[in-house]
Amino acid sequence: MLQTPSGGAGDGAAATDTGLLSIGAVLSVLREEFPEVTISKIRFLESEGLVEPRRTPSGYRKFSAEDVERLGHVLRMQRDHYLPLKVIREHLAAMERGEAPPLPALSRPGDGEDPAECVLEKPTAARIGRCQLLAAAGVDEQRLAEWESYGLLVPVGDGVYDAEAVTVAGLLMELGRYGIEPRHLRAMKAAAEREAGLVEQVVAPLRRHRNPQTRAHAEDRTKELAGLTMKLHAALVRSALGVRLP
Repeated sequence: MLQTPSGGAGDGAAATDTGLLSIGAVLSVLREEFPEVTISKIRFLESEGLVEPRRTPSGYRKFSAEDVERLGHVLRMQRDHYLPLKVIREHLAAMERGEAPPLPALSRPGDGEDPAECVLEKPTAARIGRCQLLAAAGVDEQRLAEWESYGLLVPVGDGVYDAEAVTVAGLLMELGRYGIEPRHLRAMKAAAEREAGLVEQVVAPLRRHRNPQTRAHAEDRTKELAGLTMKLHAALVRSALGVRLP
């Protein structure tokens, strides 16, 4: 069971004497099991009706311990079973009715089946199949094809994607809710490729080195530089907009 802390940053005060938590405190709890979860992800799940936190008179979100457990359950079903949100929502509704439905069987859909219902075996750490991606993102072939047409998602092989494609797809969905379409994101894609090229330029000598240990060090250096470039990019965007994000 997820444990709830007594404090944390976020929407308003972290917690009240009623035990309700701010979104920042909820984030701290969830990150113990889901390190990549973000406040944006929590808000997205709320917008999808998967959790309904209370609101203070000033509009701040306040989550109960049950809300946190529910979010953990949703994230676990996405992570471990790659279930689309539609299926997760139906599963939770059945549980609320006092039923105990098993999770949908892992199977490959046949011709004519809804790709959004496609759930395959858990992918490897580095690769995910097209069917799994459709299920995890909760989108259809047409939406995925549109993203591919703008180069926002690119398969690394025949029907196979980098596992990071799940994160990209989720963010594209969230941005789309604000009216930001794939065509608006071409510049962002180009900027990301330039940043990646800069990192590659720095680590290339390490990868070509004769010493195996030095070549192995290139991977660690790549991760370090990737983290720094992402932090810099985020800071520059915040500075340009004149905002501070939690």
